[in-house]
Amino acid sequence: MLILGIETATDQVGVALGHHAGVLGAFEISRPRQHAELLAPMIEQLCRQCDVAVAELGVIAVDVGPGLFTGMRVGLATAKAMAQALRIPVIGLSSLDLLAYPLRHAHGEIASVIDARRGELYFAFYRPVPGGVQRCSEPMVGTYDDLLAEVIAAPTPPLLVGDGARVHAARLREAGRCDLADEAMQYPSASALVQLAHAKALREDWVNPWELAPLYLRAPDAQINWTTRSAGS
Repeated sequence: MLILGIETATDQVGVALGHHAGVLGAFEISRPRQHAELLAPMIEQLCRQCDVAVAELGVIAVDVGPGLFTGMRVGLATAKAMAQALRIPVIGLSSLDLLAYPLRHAHGEIASVIDARRGELYFAFYRPVPGGVQRCSEPMVGTYDDLLAEVIAAPTPPLLVGDGARVHAARLREAGRCDLADEAMQYPSASALVQLAHAKALREDWVNPWELAPLYLRAPDAQINWTTRSAGS
């Protein structure tokens, strides 16, 4: 079953194609605020280079967040439109899960941390298990101090990954009791998206396009701005 992965929840835009034999190809570009301009051409180029027709797709996988609201909307809208046109199902996966998965061979706990802007972070904790990772906390939104409290409370020093961890790298190193993953792993990977989606596709663990929903841990920025303005008037 051929799977197209669409990753737009952070500053990086990524697409990947894969099936039972693994990832066939992937493109990832980090250009903030250009998700809408980049995504469609990237999908076209990837299909062309992999010699795959869009009509051959069997499933579309997409990052449902948490992440940047505008980027998430671009990815979700594209995934829904393509799936409806092709009459195929979709698989939604969390950006935090996608950050943790490439570290599945780590020896201790993993903390996925995404920069939520406005002084906040999205984060969740995981532990490696055979074949992947298992989430051991619900996704949270909070401040750096909230994250640090969870890191200190962890049974073993966790390995932190994500652009949110990179933003606070110096403070985290000073605080100690944690390690940081390589900077090259700071964004969710479209390749990891396809790999995780393939396991779900084998179980037919998917939804119809109109059932796909984003994972919002806080109100969209526009709503926050409107609430703030109303409170100040």
